[in-house]
Amino acid sequence: MRTGEESHPSHGPAGLTRRGAVTGGLLAAAGLLGAGAPSASALAPSVGAPPADTGPGPLAHFTAVPAAEADAVVVPAGFRADVLAPWGQPLHSSGPAWRADASATAADQARQVGSHHHGVQFFPLGAGAAGKLRGLLVLSHEGADRALLGGGAEKAMAAQGLTVLEIRRYGGVWKTVDSPYNRRITGDSPVRFSGPVPFEGRARGVLACSGHGVTPWGTYLATEENTGACFGTDDTDWQRGEEEVRYGLSAGGHGHPWHEADARFDLASQQARPDRFGWVVELDPRDPSAPPVKRTALGRFAHGSATVTEAGGRLVVYSTDAGDGEYLYKYVSADDWRRLRDQGRSPLDHGTLHVARFAADGTARWLPLSHGHGPLTRKRGWHDQADVLLRARMAADAVGATPLARPERAAVDPVDGRVYLALANSPGGSGCADGGEGRRAGCGDADPYGRVIRWREAPARGAEPGGTFRWEEFLAADDPARSAEGAFAAPKGLWFGDDGTLWISTGVSGHDLNGSAPQYRAAGNNALLAADTSTGEVRRFLTAPRGAEVTGVSGAPDGRALFVNVQHPGERTAPLGAPDAENPRAVSNWPDHRPDGRPRSATVVVHRPASGTGGA
Repeated sequence: MRTGEESHPSHGPAGLTRRGAVTGGLLAAAGLLGAGAPSASALAPSVGAPPADTGPGPLAHFTAVPAAEADAVVVPAGFRADVLAPWGQPLHSSGPAWRADASATAADQARQVGSHHHGVQFFPLGAGAAGKLRGLLVLSHEGADRALLGGGAEKAMAAQGLTVLEIRRYGGVWKTVDSPYNRRITGDSPVRFSGPVPFEGRARGVLACSGHGVTPWGTYLATEENTGACFGTDDTDWQRGEEEVRYGLSAGGHGHPWHEADARFDLASQQARPDRFGWVVELDPRDPSAPPVKRTALGRFAHGSATVTEAGGRLVVYSTDAGDGEYLYKYVSADDWRRLRDQGRSPLDHGTLHVARFAADGTARWLPLSHGHGPLTRKRGWHDQADVLLRARMAADAVGATPLARPERAAVDPVDGRVYLALANSPGGSGCADGGEGRRAGCGDADPYGRVIRWREAPARGAEPGGTFRWEEFLAADDPARSAEGAFAAPKGLWFGDDGTLWISTGVSGHDLNGSAPQYRAAGNNALLAADTSTGEVRRFLTAPRGAEVTGVSGAPDGRALFVNVQHPGERTAPLGAPDAENPRAVSNWPDHRPDGRPRSATVVVHRPASGTGGA
């Protein structure tokens, strides 16, 4: 196995300019992945020979990989990346097989792993050692590329949503297995609504799932993000209202003519239901009969994150509206989450949603989005709490929230409790054209490469409905002091290992990826990086294939592996062009590299093979 190894498939705040540069030191990586990991003095200081064989223990340290433009997943010397659960893999061995010519039908796709992998989470099946060898992998699927997917709207709906797969570790390698737990949630699956917003009649569909969270009671929170892209109309008499404008709904949509196949997505139809999408969705992966539940108390917008923690016994969910010029939100349960569950009430239904207002002096406060509070009154056109949550973006505008430079994922440090937020980037000025003082605050400054900010909430205040906090910049992608081994742009995903290592995944758009701008050239393909939160040092751990983003990241319970999602390899990039039906391999052919194939999103399992390991 060589340094920079390529994986192969297996068979089984815009305007936040307060600079607090944190630099220097070595990343002390105590295991990188899990509790109980042995300490390591530091990462190896430079790319070179693989580290000494440390046996079957968890990941301990690594040598940074260089920026790359190869059509491969590249990991450090001594590690390997195995492909697991690629797009189109059948849920069961008896199911419809992957067709490299994209001739699979929508019905086939509904029985196969979805596309555009994003959120990823492992749920152990069993306690103790058994739970470390067998579990459920839940995947979120954000979208579908028409040129690579083949088929029409029905197949695109079937490619989005969620996948649940049972996986087991054999001989040190994770593999999917046939299981009654295996299932798909698609754009046509039955769903249930719960919380302050009442919906009548039959509801179906989970779409555009990106970031995710995990509740203390063991369920998965999927976030519906860019669902507005699925709507459109051919009716020339249809006109956008204020709410349609604010939620990005238009006759042309985003080039996805779903309205031609399903009246739910035709904005001029009486059956159009854009308000049924854009929610946080709870799924119990251990109950295959349980429908997903859309939790309306967390508000309707393009959710990019649903990061769960607790404060003073109350459940806290940090969420983002993942558009340029949009906002950071925080939901706090009304009471101790255990007490609510003992009463038969969901902590996700009973609580208060807040939005953040930042100031340039490093202070910030949480503003409650509660009917009757501030401007959210009947006199000003807000009917009730359900109306506030249905139009959460507009409610946040009204109370004076601060627009941010594409707020994406939030993560909470398990060591000291600080919260980190990825701001992907901004051309500048977004969200500043109209609105009150809060819409104007912090607008106008371009941030083309992105940054990560952080804050700490006092334990007592963290449990309060509102509260204030102080924030600071942790990392700026364009920091000139950063070494080449830590160069990055467009930070989108954040995830903490139990040891406090912050993992940053990047999502430079195809328009800029591998472009001529110095920062994009230095960053190379999108990547997964590890950051030391005490020193600010960043090291590149993994690079993605051409055209791909690195999205969701989570760890195996034994601390020996990372599950990393590689999303949409082969999509359009400025230097390489775009795929089409005649040449789907124009940009990438990962992971299969078949001469007659096409690129596929997939989860990769990164681990360090141990010499002499047995059958586990």
